[in-house]
Amino acid sequence: MRYIRSGSLKRLFSMKWLSFEEELPKESDSSEEGNSETSKSFSRTDSSRRPTWKCFSFEEIFDSTDGFCSENMVGKGGYAEVYRGILADGEAIAVKRLTKAASSTDERKEKEFLTEIGTLGHVSHPNVSSLRGCCTDNGLYLIFQFSSKGSVASLLHDENLPPMDWKTRYKIAIGTAKGLHYLHKDCPRRIIHRDIKSSNILLTTDYEPQISDFGLAKWLPSQWTHHSIIPIEGTFGHLAPEYFMHGVVDEKTDVFAFGVFLLEIISGKRPVDGSHQSLHSWAKPILNKREIEKLVDPRLEGAYVNNEQLHRLAFAASLCIRASSTWRPTMSEVLEVMLQLGEIEREKWKMPEEEEEDQEEFWGFEDLECECDSSFSVSPHDSISTRSS
Repeated sequence: MRYIRSGSLKRLFSMKWLSFEEELPKESDSSEEGNSETSKSFSRTDSSRRPTWKCFSFEEIFDSTDGFCSENMVGKGGYAEVYRGILADGEAIAVKRLTKAASSTDERKEKEFLTEIGTLGHVSHPNVSSLRGCCTDNGLYLIFQFSSKGSVASLLHDENLPPMDWKTRYKIAIGTAKGLHYLHKDCPRRIIHRDIKSSNILLTTDYEPQISDFGLAKWLPSQWTHHSIIPIEGTFGHLAPEYFMHGVVDEKTDVFAFGVFLLEIISGKRPVDGSHQSLHSWAKPILNKREIEKLVDPRLEGAYVNNEQLHRLAFAASLCIRASSTWRPTMSEVLEVMLQLGEIEREKWKMPEEEEEDQEEFWGFEDLECECDSSFSVSPHDSISTRSS
């Protein structure tokens, strides 16, 4: 292994992480407090928990997955396979294995795999996938808690399943926003995910969302305003204009992708349809006209719990997918828009007329996404689990 030795990984997973030992403020109930201060503490819930890691032996994970039996495979991407396993104590785990083909032919994939270990080593939040440990014997393996419900994409777009109800969709939207806010603001390392999408949001038994797949994630030092990244990687339909066109990455890159995710939750549509039209370009004129009901998944048959919730999520999405990152909100502001009670403060977010004209000119960029080669979208579609056990 060229990038990091096995012994270094074992020391990583035996370290005492002091940054998680200080008690942080508890999360306030934002649904009952309608002021801007509430959103600032959302992601602090349980962020004081110390991560508990373990270096697993190959025998442990081999036995837990019945020898990586094909029947236990729950996900497969471009460079990794994921298996469901049961440890000796009965705990269900997901084992992410770097494929031998990927490790031998693409050193970049191996580096991304190791990056995921280093990134998740600093993360502890209920809306971010929990890393249980790793294994470096006979290959590279990441071990996670198993997400029994699979990914949001697998439940939202499976035609054989009943449509996801509005209460669940709303819970997923809020939880994902909290997790992303934590990564940007409250995590000991400032993390830009770079691949926020429905197939990377996993669901626990009670449909609590957890952000997963940190293979493309970047640490952004506090003194830096952004990263400039080449090659550009991500998923069609989710790439922010400044990233797609110039390789510029910061928190607003994730905010754009989250806006697309919100539109997907509301509409039930995929980020890119069969005719290669992006979801955000389809939704943009509807949002501008405030014809919000036209966005709603017709399978819900109008059965969304709260009209205010719908309008707030739609308005938040409209802010997130603005072409200019300058005029997008932070995740703190997104949570404020989504959860603050009372009238939506639209005037606060109104852009000057000349800026609005520039925005309209920008909306041709998604057409390019369908014409460029696949190197622009190299991350796997599903990272941990894509279907229930």
